[in-house]
Amino acid sequence: MSKINSFKSKKTIKVNGKDYIIYSLIEAEKNGLKDISKLPKSLKVLLENLLRYEDNITVDKTQINAIQSWLKTKTSDIEIAYRPARVLMQDYTGIPAVADLAAMRDAVKAKNKDPKKINP
Repeated sequence: MSKINSFKSKKTIKVNGKDYIIYSLIEAEKNGLKDISKLPKSLKVLLENLLRYEDNITVDKTQINAIQSWLKTKTSDIEIAYRPARVLMQDYTGIPAVADLAAMRDAVKAKNKDPKKINP
């Protein structure tokens, strides 16, 4: 998760006595990302992911601001990083996904890295 919190969106909430870290779009909007509440839900998901992984290496303010700028232009030439934590798929897509994971593990192993890092 992010060590950088440019838009002060990182918050801790307590649920049933356990603390959870969240990245609040409401707080990000208050702290410089104007009008992001007007974004489509799909872009809000991408924005939250960028805020979560902001590190100025793989994710920086340029990518975060590109999502916010979409409100004006409805387009962007900026490539963004996306690191999903969970992916829900229909049953029939499972076999190709498992094959892809196996291929990724083989590729990682061929580079003398730990194939266990590829873990759904």
